[in-house]
Amino acid sequence: MSYLEALIMGILQGITEFLPVSSSAHLKLTKILLGLEEGEGLVIFDLVCHLGTLTALTAFFWSDIIALFRTERRKISLLIIATLPLVPFYFLLKPIRDFASQTNLLGLFLILTALILFAGSRVRIRRPDAPSFRNKIQDALWIGTMQATALIPGISRSASTISCAQVLGWEAREAVRFSFLLSIPTILGGNGAELLKLTLSHSAPSSLSITGCVIGFLSAGIVGFAVIRFAVRFLEKGDLRPFAWYCFVLGVITTLFLTLSPST
Repeated sequence: MSYLEALIMGILQGITEFLPVSSSAHLKLTKILLGLEEGEGLVIFDLVCHLGTLTALTAFFWSDIIALFRTERRKISLLIIATLPLVPFYFLLKPIRDFASQTNLLGLFLILTALILFAGSRVRIRRPDAPSFRNKIQDALWIGTMQATALIPGISRSASTISCAQVLGWEAREAVRFSFLLSIPTILGGNGAELLKLTLSHSAPSSLSITGCVIGFLSAGIVGFAVIRFAVRFLEKGDLRPFAWYCFVLGVITTLFLTLSPST
């Protein structure tokens, strides 16, 4: 990977991480277009870019994070509950994830993300104005289950969690902030699991560039911090349809491209 390619990938990660359009799909498509071959070096680079956007996310939501430990401790338990479905999906359903992660299915899962976003914009399950904490626990499990599906490239994590929360009757602002706060332990846990997997493989990446990783981290973090402010303000309006149409069109184009391209 050249330094220019590292910069492009970092910027793309920063732009797409906080929008409900599947950053994993965009990165995978970009790797195909740039002719980058998957390998352990590229996996580490992806993890570093995710740490860049995680840094931006933590900085932006710092006051919300402090509030969790001071005045909103119940929400911590909801975040923990929402992360639980990731464990069986990541470890026990690996054959299903591997099958669904085939490159030729990428466009179909982008279209599925579009359908999820359309549902999040239109479908509502009526709830009382102030749902009980027990209902919130059930909601957190549903949101966590939807988040687990985003382990498949092409399904957006934020699209799944925000849409699910809105369908369950959550206000858009609450759904968006819960989704982004939930991504913090999710990204930390995912990066930790991938690093452990690489460590246990006992094979050193041959194509890893420290400078390239620094470029990816900084570009992802800086661009991500600029984008997240816009993303939160727009998503809190509750209208997910522009992103739904974008994912639908990109999904169709991706399906046609992968079907007609002899290299894929």
